Amino acid sequence: MNQGYRLSAATGLHMGDRPCQQDRVALFAHPRVHGCVLGVVADGMGGRTGGRKAADQVLLTARQLFDRYAPSQDDAATLLRQIGEEAHLVIKLIAIAAEEEPHSTLAAFLIGPGGACHWVHTGDSRLYHFRGPTLLRRTKDQSYVQELIDQGELTEDAAAAHPRSHVLLACLGSDEEPKLQTRHIPQLDIGDALLACSDGLWHYFTAEELGRVLHAQTPRQASQFLVETARARARGAGDNLSLAIVKVEPLAPEKPAMGLAVAKLH
Repeated sequence: MNQGYRLSAATGLHMGDRPCQQDRVALFAHPRVHGCVLGVVADGMGGRTGGRKAADQVLLTARQLFDRYAPSQDDAATLLRQIGEEAHLVIKLIAIAAEEEPHSTLAAFLIGPGGACHWVHTGDSRLYHFRGPTLLRRTKDQSYVQELIDQGELTEDAAAAHPRSHVLLACLGSDEEPKLQTRHIPQLDIGDALLACSDGLWHYFTAEELGRVLHAQTPRQASQFLVETARARARGAGDNLSLAIVKVEPLAPEKPAMGLAVAKLH
């Protein structure tokens, strides 16, 4: 990506039809390095307060470590793994102190000032990378139904309606160490979009639908449309949902290079 570019972004968060909000989402601009951005989605589990505490801890850990991160010296993949590992340990301590069972998924991406991107995930919150409307890659859920799909015992279409579709095989705060999966995207291009979201959002869309929406609309418009459409398709039985979108756009003359314009939708 030789020409100048800017990053535009939006987040969305909705309680769905649940009695409380246990999803958390954030986009952080680096405090010292222009064009360095961290996006995080955490889907908390473990009861009304346990899940919220777990997801809150993921965002707190991410913010603290990102503030100390030096892009010119530190390794991005190591930072993302550290976020997962440290949040996992603190969530386990919360469980001991509060006699609760807090857990959380993690889906996070880190865009460097030169346009490289790393991501990390565990659980069934997802990360998508689109080029235009085309899906280039997405994370694979660490879930019971995904294992059935991998074994050829279940189709993708049937998985959504499976009674154990929400059973996870890995997450933060579990007895076992989290299975933190990372990926490196050497260079984002103009027209690329990143989406991090919880299952309360992606459950209601195909990858093709998501790609078309992100390509045709601004991040704010896409966030609002996806939230409203997920709510309509849930028909009164929707989970908490959260999403973070970042698009790489050509640099307009009046816009700062490698800047970040963020719109929040709640």
